[in-house]
Amino acid sequence: MRRLSLWLHAHPTVGDCVIAAVIALFDIALMIVDDAISDERTNAPVYIELPVLLLTVLPLVIRRRHPLWFAYLVLVIGVGHNALELGVGAIVTGCIAVYTLSVYVGRRHTALYFGLQVAVSLVQIMIQVGAAQWLIVSGFTVGLLVFSWLLGEFVGARRAYQAELEARLHLLETERDQASRIAVAEERSRIARELHDVVAHSVSVIVVHADGAAYAMDGDRDAARRAVHTIADTGREALAELRRLLNVLRDPGAAEGEPLAPQPTIAALRELTDRLTNSGLRVRLDLDGDFAGLPAGVALGVYRIVQESLTNTLKHAGSGAVAEVRVRGAPDAVEVEVTDDGAGKAHPIGLHPLAAVPGGNGLIGMRERAHVFGGTLTVGPRPGGGWQVHAVIPQPETAQEVS
Repeated sequence: MRRLSLWLHAHPTVGDCVIAAVIALFDIALMIVDDAISDERTNAPVYIELPVLLLTVLPLVIRRRHPLWFAYLVLVIGVGHNALELGVGAIVTGCIAVYTLSVYVGRRHTALYFGLQVAVSLVQIMIQVGAAQWLIVSGFTVGLLVFSWLLGEFVGARRAYQAELEARLHLLETERDQASRIAVAEERSRIARELHDVVAHSVSVIVVHADGAAYAMDGDRDAARRAVHTIADTGREALAELRRLLNVLRDPGAAEGEPLAPQPTIAALRELTDRLTNSGLRVRLDLDGDFAGLPAGVALGVYRIVQESLTNTLKHAGSGAVAEVRVRGAPDAVEVEVTDDGAGKAHPIGLHPLAAVPGGNGLIGMRERAHVFGGTLTVGPRPGGGWQVHAVIPQPETAQEVS
C-alpha cells in the first residue's frame, strides 16, 4: 500500500483519471437505476446524457496543470449536468474545483469562483427543487463547497510548510557541503604552507652549501666536507618532515597510535639560527620576554615567520649577509622583527620602508599566519639596504579577556 501511495504521488494524473472514472461510473449507475425504477423515461436520450456526463468529469485530468481552465469548464458543463439531473457529478467536480483553486492558485481566485459556484447552484436548486426542499438542498450544497474550501486551505498550508521545510533542508545541505569544501581548502592551504616552510628552508640551505662546496672543493677540502655533511643532515631532516606529513595525508588513523613530533616553538629559534649561522648566514637572535605560556599556535606562527624570513634572506641576499631577529613578548602580543643588510646592497633612498610587496607563497603564508590570530604583518625593503619583516601577533587569551 505504501508503494502504491508513493507511485500515485509521483504520477498524480493517474490518480485524477481514477477519480474521474469513479465519478462517471457512479453517475452511470444512478442512470441505470433511475431507468429501472421509472415506468416512463422523462429524461433526455442516452446519447445526450452520456456525453454530458463524460464531459463533466473529463476536465479532472488537467486540474493540476491548468486549475483555472478546469474550474470554469466544470462550472459551465455542470449547468447542463444539473439541468439533465444526471447525478452527483456536477456538485462533486465543483467541490474539487474549489479545493484545487485553494491549493494551487490562491484565495482571490478561489473566492471569486466560490461565489459564482454558489450563485449558479442556488439558482438551479431554486428552479429544479420544490420550496419545501430548497433550504435543505441549498444548505447541503453550500456546506460541501465551504468544506472543500477549508480542506484546500489546510492542504495548501501544509504544502507550503513542507516546501519551506524542504527548501531549508536543501539550504542546510548546501551550506554543509560548502563548509566541507571550505574546510578542505583551508586544510590544503595549511598543508601547502607546512610543505613550503619545510622544503623551501631545507632546499635553500642545501643550495647555499652546495655552491659553497663546489667553490671550496679545490682550495679548502675541509670546508667542502663540512658543507657536504650539512647538506646531508639538512636533507635527512627535510625527508623526515615530508614523510611525517605524507603519512598523515595517506592514513590519518594510522598515526593515532604513534608518538607525534612536537611542533617548533620559539625556543627552537636558537637551533634554527645556529643552523643558518653554520651555513654562512650570520644571524643575531634577541629574545626578550617569557614565552613559556604562549599558545602553541602563536608560537608555531612566530617560528614559521622567522624561518621564512631567514630563508628568504639566505636565498636572495646570500651567505654573506647579516640578519638580526628580535622577538619581544608582551602580556597582550608578540612582536617579531627580522632584518638583514642585503649583503651590503643598498636600495634607493626614496623607497619608503616596509612598502607593500605582493610576494610569493612564502610571504602569503606569513601574512596568513599573522592574520589568523588577528595580527598584522608588514614586509618590504629598507632604504639603506636589505629587507625587513615586522609582525605583531596578539595573544588569543588576552584578546578574549579584554573583550
